[in-house]
Amino acid sequence: MVASRAFTQTVRSGRRAGARTLVLHFLPAVTPTASVLGWGGSPPRVGFVVGKAVGPAVTRNRVRRRLRHLAAERIGGLPESAALVVRALPAAAEASYAALGEDFDAALTRVAAASSSSSANSEGAAR
Repeated sequence: MVASRAFTQTVRSGRRAGARTLVLHFLPAVTPTASVLGWGGSPPRVGFVVGKAVGPAVTRNRVRRRLRHLAAERIGGLPESAALVVRALPAAAEASYAALGEDFDAALTRVAAASSSSSANSEGAAR
């Protein structure tokens, strides 16, 4: 994911779950706005936000590479047309790869559970 509009839509409309080193923003499926962005029926999209608070450029790039690798391992479990924004927190600079992985898994589990329960609630309300 590279478009500013896609990042903004995911962060504003998606579910959020955080951990010590990162925050995940997850937009689970096709919404009217996602269709406008051309996401309908596409594979899941992942974007990364690693701000200057994380550290100098070398540190930010190392954190981004680690997060990209972690996301690539887990993207198969995301639904089609989903959008995921991974925002690194300053603690990510000092965290090991294993710690980032644990935080990523914990946040992804929480955000996916919140998304599935909200979609179940909306389906139940529609009946």
